[in-house]
Amino acid sequence: MCGIAGFFAKTEAARQGLGDCVADMLGQLGGRGPDSAGVAVYRDEVAPGTAKLSLLDPSGKVRDWSGFGDVLWDRGDQAVVGVDADPEQARVDVLARHPQLLVLSAGTAIETVKRTGPPDRLIADAGLRGMRATHAIGHTRMATESRVSTEHSHPFSTGADLCLVHNGSLSNHNSVRRRLRREGVSFQTDNDSEVAAGYLTWRLRQGDALEAALHGALRDLDGFFTFAVGTRDGFAVLRDAVACKPAVLAETDDWVAMASEHRALAVLPGAQDATVWEPEPAQVYSWSREPVPA
Repeated sequence: MCGIAGFFAKTEAARQGLGDCVADMLGQLGGRGPDSAGVAVYRDEVAPGTAKLSLLDPSGKVRDWSGFGDVLWDRGDQAVVGVDADPEQARVDVLARHPQLLVLSAGTAIETVKRTGPPDRLIADAGLRGMRATHAIGHTRMATESRVSTEHSHPFSTGADLCLVHNGSLSNHNSVRRRLRREGVSFQTDNDSEVAAGYLTWRLRQGDALEAALHGALRDLDGFFTFAVGTRDGFAVLRDAVACKPAVLAETDDWVAMASEHRALAVLPGAQDATVWEPEPAQVYSWSREPVPA
């Protein structure tokens, strides 16, 4: 099952309405995956040399997050904090000092929120309604390969500003995980989708562009999948060569959106005039905003 939602804003008007659009899409997809929901949004980019960390206490404990940095968002067991550090180093430092916590994402633009249950609570906790952002990916999950918990929910982020949501299943994720650990990629769960995110992180660290990394995934990741991937500057979609998992894309002059079902696209403004198509197997689709000057 599982539901995937992705939204990329081309215009300022679409950026202003992004949160409402993503909330409406996740609401439509809740029936595909009522066990958990998550979203990664890209907004309010911080200055070079600083980072935003999305943190989770998987015990559900309400924490005082003020000791971790400048608290940008706080919902008790989860928070987004700003720190004066490189994103990757900030992730390492937090996990070294607080191994009981999870870093849901680290970067200059990404903010990640996850919740168990249907999307309603997530939409409220993430403050999606009225949120301005450049792009976002979200997921509603029917738990199959691992237990229902916040930490096992999508999206998964293993590198700076990179995150992934996945509909499908990977058959060789254990062997790939072992290989990636030898290459210095760390994991926080046993979910196969986190392995897919880790694979892309590794390829990008090797110098690949995102499109090349995704083509590598077609060769190295065994199974069936639809991926939606977010990066600092854009959004990409990939289906495996068999393409048995559903996916629909729609595009207007204002936005590009992707979902597991057309009904999640039909609620978007201007959807009646959108170009709608099914992404081809083994073909990378990507969109990017203008890079922000360093």
